Amino acid sequence: MVSRADRSVLSEWWWTVDKPLLAGLIVLLVGGVVLSLAGSPPVAERLDLDSFHFVKRHLLFFIPTVLILLGASLLTPRQVRRVSLIMLVVMIVLLIATLFVGEEIKGARRWINLGSFGLQPSEFIKPAFIVVCAWLFFENAQRPDIPGNLFAILLLAILVALLVAQPDFGQTILVTLSWGALFFMAGLPWIWVAAISAVAVGGIFFAYSALPHVGERIDRFLDPSSGDNYQIETALESFQRGGWLGQGPGEGLVKRVLPDSHTDFIFAVAAEEFGIVICLTLVLVFGFVVLRGLSHSLGSEDRFSRLAASGLIVTFGIQSVINMAVNLNLMPAKGMTLPFISYGGSSMMAIAFGMGMALALTRNRPRAALSRDRAERWSPVARPG
Repeated sequence: MVSRADRSVLSEWWWTVDKPLLAGLIVLLVGGVVLSLAGSPPVAERLDLDSFHFVKRHLLFFIPTVLILLGASLLTPRQVRRVSLIMLVVMIVLLIATLFVGEEIKGARRWINLGSFGLQPSEFIKPAFIVVCAWLFFENAQRPDIPGNLFAILLLAILVALLVAQPDFGQTILVTLSWGALFFMAGLPWIWVAAISAVAVGGIFFAYSALPHVGERIDRFLDPSSGDNYQIETALESFQRGGWLGQGPGEGLVKRVLPDSHTDFIFAVAAEEFGIVICLTLVLVFGFVVLRGLSHSLGSEDRFSRLAASGLIVTFGIQSVINMAVNLNLMPAKGMTLPFISYGGSSMMAIAFGMGMALALTRNRPRAALSRDRAERWSPVARPG
C-alpha cells in the first residue's frame, strides 16, 4: 500500500490521479482484447494468416499502450504543453512525408511503414493539436498582445489541408469538430463561432460536390439504393441476429463476411456475439469516461488544464460516437476506430497518449504546485549580467 507520507513521484501520482476515470479506461482496454478475440480471426483467415494474427498483435500493442497511458498521466501541465508541442511539430513533418513516401491503401496515403509497424501520423497529431490549441486560446485570453486565436485557426487550416490531401475525411471531421468544441469552451465571441461554423458547412458542401467518393458516401447514406452498402447492411444484420443476449462467444456468422470486423465494425461484432446488452454496457462505460473526465476537468483551478483536458475528453467522446453511429447507420460511413476497442496500434497508442494527458491535467494538485506552474509560465527570461 502506498503511504500518503511518501513523497515519491509514484506516490503523489497515486493519491492525485482520478482513479474512477483510470478504471474506466482500463475496462475499455481489456474489453478491446476480448472483442479482438471475437472479431479478428475471420479477417486473418481471409488474408491467409494465422487465425490469431491480429489478436497477437493487439496484445503486443496492449503493453506499450498501457505504459503510454500511465507515463503520460505522470506529466505536469507544463510538461504536457512541451511534449504536445514537440509531438505536433514531428507529426506535421511526418504527415507531409506520408504524402510522398506513405504506403497507398485503397487510394489513400495515411501510413508510414516502420518495419512491421505501420505508423499513422494523423492519429498521434490529434491529442497534441488539441493541447497546443488549448494553450493558444488560453494565452490569447491572458495576454491580448499574443494572437493565439489566429495561430489556432491557422494551425487548424494546415492540419485540415494535410488530412484532405491524404485523403482522410473521417479524421478531418473529427479534428474540426473537436477544435470547434474547444473554441466554444474557450469562451470566444459568438460572431467568431458563427463565422467558422459557416466555413465548416461550406467545406462540407464543397467536399460533397467536388470530391466523388465523399459525394457517393453521403448519397448512399441518404438513399441506400443508390450504391453499394454491403458493410453497413452486414453490420445491421449483426445487430438483428444478436438480439439482447447475442449468439454466444465465437458463434457469430455475420462477422465472417464483414471485411472490417476487427476495426471499424467491431461494435457490430460485439452485438452479434454478446448482444445489445454488451453494446449498451460499452456505451455506458464510454459515457462514464466522458462525463467523469469533463466533470473533473471543469473543477480544475488552472484554466489551461481545464480547457486542454476538456478538449481531449471531447475528442475521445466524439470519436466513440462517430464509430458507433456508423455501425448503426446513423451517419455516413467513414474509417474511424472505436477507442481502445478496435484493432490498430497507432490508434490505441495515440488515444492512450491523449487520455494519459487528460489524466495528468485532471490530477488533484495542491495549490502550491499550481502556483509554481503559473510562476514558471510567466517568469521573465533571465538577462545576462
